[in-house]
Amino acid sequence: MNPVYILFGSSSGIANAYISEVLRNNPDAKIISVSRSPITSNHNHDIEHYITDYSKQSLSELTNSLKARAIAPHQVVIFNGQLHFEDAMPEKKLEEIDESYFSSLLNSNTLIPILCLQAVAPLLNHKTPCTITALSARVGSISDNALGGWYSYRASKAALNMLFKTAAIELQRRAKQTRLVLFHPGTTDTHLSKPFQKNVPEGKLFTPEFVASQLFTLLKNPETLTEIGKPAYIDWQGQPINW
Repeated sequence: MNPVYILFGSSSGIANAYISEVLRNNPDAKIISVSRSPITSNHNHDIEHYITDYSKQSLSELTNSLKARAIAPHQVVIFNGQLHFEDAMPEKKLEEIDESYFSSLLNSNTLIPILCLQAVAPLLNHKTPCTITALSARVGSISDNALGGWYSYRASKAALNMLFKTAAIELQRRAKQTRLVLFHPGTTDTHLSKPFQKNVPEGKLFTPEFVASQLFTLLKNPETLTEIGKPAYIDWQGQPINW
């Protein structure tokens, strides 16, 4: 059986590179991509694409469509995320906390990923091994926070980590071969990191292709990353991050 990949947030730079990585390693893979807008694909491959606004209703339509065809994913990756927009940037002090910015990041970084997980849950079963990965961040670690600042982004990623940890417990009962992974890609040369790249040490600004390759390699053997019912929280090298 050819593996099935469901990729949310597929219009992102890392997602596009990940599609290339999947096809390079398995040209027969079935790829289902999901995003708000059409993707520009240079891949010589028939990619099934769904456009969604990430509302629960829209994602439910996706679920029903895939379930009607008995689609059972082998791998799900949720690439959605946001750090800044327009003139809104990460906070450096308490006075900069803004309701609109906070709500926007909580929606993009926390709510949307768990709604994506909710959407694929009915497709999971006890027979098909599946790994569900979301892009988290090291700054979502509560114990690792020694610098402060970035209130909204830290909170949104810490909340995402908690949601995945909670979901892993439930999925242990519902889909006994499903593992959850929270992945910190490092600082990647994408739109999300553009305003912060000048402070990145030499050799620590990664290309989307490098990050995609690292993630793909790590997910080849998910059983080495975590147990069923306990999500992995790892960086781009596969090293565990303290919660």
